[in-house]
Amino acid sequence: MDLALSHVGIAVPDLEAAIARFTERLGVPPGPVLVNDIQRVRLVQFDLGNARIELLSPLSDDSPVAAFLARNPRGGLHHLALATGDLDAELDSCRDAGVRVLAPPSLNVFGKRIAFLHPADMFGALVEMEGS
Repeated sequence: MDLALSHVGIAVPDLEAAIARFTERLGVPPGPVLVNDIQRVRLVQFDLGNARIELLSPLSDDSPVAAFLARNPRGGLHHLALATGDLDAELDSCRDAGVRVLAPPSLNVFGKRIAFLHPADMFGALVEMEGS
């Protein structure tokens, strides 16, 4: 397996307040605020050099992040993302191990192919697999 930590995604109810808090605490400037129409979220990433922190806020009530925030109103750890040089091979390996892939790969806002692994098969963690 060729895996590395890409980022940790944190769902937040107020993106601007979260950006201010993370900027103050990390001492790292945020990247641009981007819109992911597929997931129906606004997001921003903080680059820490070896990995990133991604803040997510829903654009609509039908966003998966809105459902997460309905259960966790203050926000919280939403997902972790693992980068791989061969997304298809990693997904095949996951399937062979009995791990369900939630949907076929799609493109994220950075143009990278991604797919999510079913949390029930990953001890409750939503894992995003990110191709290079």
